[in-house]
Amino acid sequence: MPEPLLAFVVGGVQKGGTTALATALARHPAIAMPRDKELHAFDAPGYDERWDSAAVDARIAPAFAPPRPGVLHGDATPLSVYHPAVVRRIARYNPAMRWIVLLRDPVERAISHYRMERQRGVETRSLLRAVLAEPQRLRGSRDDFSHGAAWRWASYVDRGRYARQLDTLFAHFPRTQVLLLRSSDLLREPGAVLARTLAFLGVPPAPIAVERSFVGGYPAPSRLDPGRLLLRWRLRGEVRRLRQRHGVDLRG
Repeated sequence: MPEPLLAFVVGGVQKGGTTALATALARHPAIAMPRDKELHAFDAPGYDERWDSAAVDARIAPAFAPPRPGVLHGDATPLSVYHPAVVRRIARYNPAMRWIVLLRDPVERAISHYRMERQRGVETRSLLRAVLAEPQRLRGSRDDFSHGAAWRWASYVDRGRYARQLDTLFAHFPRTQVLLLRSSDLLREPGAVLARTLAFLGVPPAPIAVERSFVGGYPAPSRLDPGRLLLRWRLRGEVRRLRQRHGVDLRG
């Protein structure tokens, strides 16, 4: 069997800077990214668990320019690390897959996620009501892979439970195949983070700029907004668990 087409994935987290990093990687001559950034190959509604890597590749190859020898093909679907079934499917597709995971303060990530869904018109509730409604919205949705499944858009708190997600990831992949990055470092030192990422992928350094990308529109809530305060309560302890179990300190 030929090697799987995809060699790496920028697998999370949503609203953690994946677009900025993926855009920079796409400018490297030894890297090929899909034209639309996110393949959603492993969370597609019609995904068949019986597919082998060749069957998956046949479906995703048209998303890339014609392949060139020696070029690493990657994907940047940030929900990949969040859903356990997607992690399992990727492990079956390519056990040697390299993962790049950007981690952002979970409260700020949730707020950015909420603002995006408000801007899209998907979310109509206040932040407080959306956070209160999340457990009921997500109940029973994890096995639903339709485009409108609640876990895809209403998982403001749940996507911030990083330690649990990394537990699943490391149950399927060795730590040597996973690069954990802090979104704050990408913002402050984009060149250094890009250089670290290129070294992890085994491609030569290149003078590529990393541009900030963000979603505007709906205003950010104040520090005393009830929704923000509830997020902090719901996500209390997550930063500590991430530090203790996986050695990533999001403080500072």
